[in-house]
Amino acid sequence: MFVPPPLSDRRPGLVRPVRQDRRGLDGPTPGQARGPRWRTTSRGLVVPAAVEPTPEQRTLEASAVLREDEAVTGWAALHWTGCAWFAGSVDGVEDRDVPLVARRHLVAQPGFSVSQEFLAPREIAVVDGVPVTHALRSVVFEMRNAATLADAVVALDMACYSDAVSLSEVAAYVDALGPVVGIQQARDALAEGEENSWSPQETRMRGIWSRRAGLARPRCNRPVFTLDGRHVGTPDLIGPGLGLVGQYNGSAHLSLAGAAADIKVEAAYRDLGLEAVTMVASDWYDVDDFVDRLLSAARRARGHSGPRGWTIEPPPWWTPTTTVAQRRALGEAEKRRYLRYRRAA
Repeated sequence: MFVPPPLSDRRPGLVRPVRQDRRGLDGPTPGQARGPRWRTTSRGLVVPAAVEPTPEQRTLEASAVLREDEAVTGWAALHWTGCAWFAGSVDGVEDRDVPLVARRHLVAQPGFSVSQEFLAPREIAVVDGVPVTHALRSVVFEMRNAATLADAVVALDMACYSDAVSLSEVAAYVDALGPVVGIQQARDALAEGEENSWSPQETRMRGIWSRRAGLARPRCNRPVFTLDGRHVGTPDLIGPGLGLVGQYNGSAHLSLAGAAADIKVEAAYRDLGLEAVTMVASDWYDVDDFVDRLLSAARRARGHSGPRGWTIEPPPWWTPTTTVAQRRALGEAEKRRYLRYRRAA
C-alpha cells in the first residue's frame, strides 16, 4: 500500500496530501481512498486517516490547492512561521478555516476559506514548502476580518508578542492600503494595540479596564521597582496614575505553588502602596462583577495617601524588553535570559 512521505525533518508528523493513483504508486488507489484508512482534505486530495489534524497539518492540507502567486494568510500564516497564540481555533474548541489568498476563482471547501484580494508576489514567502503571506499582510488580514474589534486587537497584540511586527510597521502598512474590507476596524485596533501584552486574555482584560470600566489605559507588563531599584514584580497591567495593578490568573496560577506566589507578590505591591485586583477565568461569565471589583479597587487606590514607595522607571542596570525594537535588538542568549518569563506566563 502507498505510504506518503513526511513533509520534512523540520516538521515531523506532517504529511502532504496526495492524489489518488489507479496504480497505487504515487497515491492510494480510488478503492483505498474510499476506505477507512484515508480521509479527504479537499477535492481529489487525501491523507492517511491516522494523521492528526493539527493547525500545522490543516495549513499544509489547505495549501495543497494553491498555485503560483497564491498563499496561506491570516492566523495560519502566522502560526506556520512560528508566532505564538495563533492556534486556529475559537476559544480552543471550534477550528477556524485556514484563510487562503487566490488570484483565480477558487471555491472554498470545508477547512479553508478563500479571499480574491490582490496579492503582490513580494508579499509571499515559501516556508518549508508552504507559500505564506508575510507577517504584516497576515496580521492586518486578521485585524480586518476579525469578528469583533476585541479580536482584532488580540491579533495585533499577539503578533507583536512574537516580534513579527511592530505597531509602527503595522501603522505604515495600514496607511498604504486603500478602501479595502475591514480597514476601519484595522485602524481602530491599531489605536488600541500594545507591544508588550503576554497573552490574549491580558489583552481582553485591558479592554475591559479601559472600555468597560472607563479607567485610563493601563501599561502592560511594566516592571515595578522600589525607589532604591529593587525589582518587586511585573504585573499584567498597571495604572501608574492610580497606583492600581491588575493580574490575570489563568490555569498556571491554579496550583498551590502558583497561588502562593500570587499572594506573596500581591502583598509586596500593597506594602509599597499599590492596590491590586485579580481577574480569573470564571470572570468571563460575569464581566460586570469583575468591573465592579475593578472600580472598587480603583476607588481604594485613589484613597491612598502618603508618598509612593514604588516606580516603573527602571534602574540603570535593568535591560528593558517592553517594545518590539528592544526585544529584536537582543542576542539569542539574551532572549533566552530576559524573555523566559514571558514564555512561562
